[in-house]
Amino acid sequence: MGVNEMMTMEFFTCIGRGHGAPCLPATREDWEKMRREPWLAEMCQRIEKGQEELKHRLPVWTPSCAEFKDNHRAAADAVRPLNRLMMDFDEKGHTMDILSKLGMSNEKLEMKAAPEVVGMKVLLVEESVRRGTHVLVELPAGMSADEAQRLMKEATGFEPDVKVKGYDRCIYMVPESHTRYVSERLFSPIEHSSPIEHSTLNIEHSSPIEHSAVNIEHSAAPTSAPTNNVPSSMGNARCPEPTNNVPSSMGNARYKKEFKGIAYAAIIREYWQRMGGEPTEGERNDKLHQLAANLRAICDNSEEWLLEVMPRYGLGEQEMRQIVHSACKEPTKGSRLMRAIIEHLTLNIEYSEDADADGGATDVQSSMFNVQWNKLPMGLRESLVGVPVSMHMPVLCGVLPLAAAYADQVQILYCDGNLQHLGLMSIIRGDQASNKSVVKNAVDVWKRQFDAEDSLARKREEEWKERKKGRKANEKAPEDPKVLIRMVPVTVSCSTLLKRFKNAQGHTLYSFGEELDTLRKTNGAGSWSSKYDIYRLSFDKGEWGQDYNSDVAESGVVKVAYNWTLLGTNGALRKCFKSDNIENGLSSRILVAEMPDSSFSKMPKFGHRSPEDEARIQEAVTRLRSFSGLVDTPRLRKAIEEWVEQKRVEAAKDIDHVKDTYRKRAAVIGFRCGVIFHLLSGCAKESRACLDFALMMADYCLMQQIKTFGEALQSQYVEASDACQRYGSNHSVFDQLAPTFTIDDLRALKRGYCSETAMRMIISRWMRDGWITKTDRRHWSKVIVK
Repeated sequence: MGVNEMMTMEFFTCIGRGHGAPCLPATREDWEKMRREPWLAEMCQRIEKGQEELKHRLPVWTPSCAEFKDNHRAAADAVRPLNRLMMDFDEKGHTMDILSKLGMSNEKLEMKAAPEVVGMKVLLVEESVRRGTHVLVELPAGMSADEAQRLMKEATGFEPDVKVKGYDRCIYMVPESHTRYVSERLFSPIEHSSPIEHSTLNIEHSSPIEHSAVNIEHSAAPTSAPTNNVPSSMGNARCPEPTNNVPSSMGNARYKKEFKGIAYAAIIREYWQRMGGEPTEGERNDKLHQLAANLRAICDNSEEWLLEVMPRYGLGEQEMRQIVHSACKEPTKGSRLMRAIIEHLTLNIEYSEDADADGGATDVQSSMFNVQWNKLPMGLRESLVGVPVSMHMPVLCGVLPLAAAYADQVQILYCDGNLQHLGLMSIIRGDQASNKSVVKNAVDVWKRQFDAEDSLARKREEEWKERKKGRKANEKAPEDPKVLIRMVPVTVSCSTLLKRFKNAQGHTLYSFGEELDTLRKTNGAGSWSSKYDIYRLSFDKGEWGQDYNSDVAESGVVKVAYNWTLLGTNGALRKCFKSDNIENGLSSRILVAEMPDSSFSKMPKFGHRSPEDEARIQEAVTRLRSFSGLVDTPRLRKAIEEWVEQKRVEAAKDIDHVKDTYRKRAAVIGFRCGVIFHLLSGCAKESRACLDFALMMADYCLMQQIKTFGEALQSQYVEASDACQRYGSNHSVFDQLAPTFTIDDLRALKRGYCSETAMRMIISRWMRDGWITKTDRRHWSKVIVK
């Protein structure tokens, strides 16, 4: 197999691995060894199963050029161009058909001499990563790339990608099992060609090339692979975090790399996130042109400045100059999208600076639950556009129940082995004028599809009511259309709500309420109070119904699937969640979020979502509605199972009954939030970011439930338990106290898990029962009881 290295440099350059690696001269042995690597086969299998994001981490090679000047892969720097052209057929599953059209039947695939097709010698036939087809051909003298592609289409009946024509065209490496034919001529030295006619603005996506040479060993797979058989530079083959892929060498840095204190790299990263991600195969040039057209607004329309800051994704200097020049010669105009990005990033900087000036974030949610918005998936990320950092958690908690309602055809398997649905309820609490409307603004965008569909359904229902009311006395009433209405007001009566459930067709209903106090007042009288039971049952899709011997009231039994988001003051929340709604389990089923304390603080600054942001949210809604059936998330299950066990141990050590109670459903809520993240991310398996998000939501939910309801729940434990009685089987707190004690002694025994109110209630009961007497302002003494 040995071939002189100088000879093999004539046939290809290789082997870059993913973003940032240059293509360097390599031998036949390098090429063949790489294609036999087990990790390469595994990566391709994962990509076939849906992990598209891994594709750009595959190794690449350049079949149409043997060497580039300074290892800078660009058409202008092609030193040893070869008269070869890779035909790229995107249609999947037609490799054998193409082979047949080329006259290369199965029994002829081992032939050594390169077969000819309309004057072109076939050097290689392989299935691409996604089971398209690559056909590498050697062109006869004088044949242009355009003519070769036209002739190949006529010969096979399939059209190759006409945009792929450059010497610097990169091909993703595939495993040996994908190879259908390879000619020895591929590895033979040939004469350099004259330049092939090609379009420099339409070249397939490949790796950005840095202007520094590295040894080929840096590009090849390591001798000892990691335990998962994937090269270490590829991590754990999880969904990659967004990067701006800006080459490290950007000229002489004559221009500022920041705009109003914000790095262009951060601006570009935010741009890609809003536009659906970095360029993929076949769209590199168009997307870079769009980026340049937007970015020029903050680069003084300077082509040289743009060239300094623009990412390249493997394009050479000449190609980039053409893209930038084309973008800058368009009529001068501002960029509304770029203004929104700058406004959003400026807000984040200002709020970070405010927190630093105050000695750090003053509220728990800012210091412990700082959402990494750039890692959020489509829909959730755009929900935070224009939102101050300190309000990220309330906004997320506000939209998640609605997102879950859209994915109502999904079933999930929880850690305990039971199937669940995505039931979520959230309350956003805060003082008056605490900017809770920022949550409403996000919810308004998310619920547009429900609103549009419900408006049509309500129109049909109103028409039916009018026909029913206007009918004659002896005329039969028109048939009830039984329309599906999914957005119901929080003040809906139980009878109407039952009717909506009966017509729901298996879907989840949703309510949004701007004032929790309104709900409290309407739910406090008569049968309306049973709506609290409906909320509780909806968490696990329980059964609820009512039976009336009347034609007026609605009767029946239904499965309750009902998500909602409510905004309210802390006072309204305390009134709404008194003893019954805390002890009966409703409080543990609610995701509570707290608006930041706005006392004596500066007026917050809000940005605005662009039409593109809102379109992305609608795309996210459509994606959620497309899922049905069981969505299996084993990694997420394991992470949540470990979390809930960790909290069990913590609660046991502290003898904290409140934490032990709330940890269980906080885990379920975090798990369901993680599933929504996973559905929106589009990854085949749960990413690390997904797991982190789910655990963060579980932590936040537990913290807020304890903070909001913990004291009241602990008081009920005190009232119902033997802790408030003198004798007990496990030595009561009373018996452990000294003959004369203070409230600090009692506090020490309760180890901090009992609230001040509960401790004073215990002392009050002991005095009422005659077990203790007060000796002074701070001391009590036990009374000897016969």
